[in-house]
Amino acid sequence: MKFHAHQPFYQKWLRLLLTGLALIVLPALSSAVTIGEESGGGVVFYVDASKKHGLIASRSDMEGRSSGCPKGFFTWIDAQAACRNYVSCDYRDWFMPNKEQLNLLYRHKSALEQFPFSYTYYWSSSEDSAGNVWVQSFGTGFQGQNFKINSNRVRAVRAF
Repeated sequence: MKFHAHQPFYQKWLRLLLTGLALIVLPALSSAVTIGEESGGGVVFYVDASKKHGLIASRSDMEGRSSGCPKGFFTWIDAQAACRNYVSCDYRDWFMPNKEQLNLLYRHKSALEQFPFSYTYYWSSSEDSAGNVWVQSFGTGFQGQNFKINSNRVRAVRAF
């Protein structure tokens, strides 16, 4: 069956259809991120199965310190505030990672080699009891409890 008279219509329709699909598919492909990629004010360290959502770590530990602590060390309360107040590339939605997120960050720390971690303990937002919080060693990977009044380092994260 020949459609000589309608052939230009079908060609235009097919061109329009392919252009529309390209406008939908290409941005989705280009928005996929990978672990280790700099994005959203930090470095991606976790990506979910959809490749569209995950977690980004700040490029460095939080600067400053709690009163009476060495530079870069915070009590738990001050560490939370440092993360909440952190701004990078106009992103203001940073937070202290919970125990599981902190462990993911430890497991993928090699993705942030250009922004290294100290071989010390880092705070998580996960409380164990009224006075204790989970921490993680970035030297050994050990997770344990620490008193909130002690001082540790902290690295802010954000979700995308």
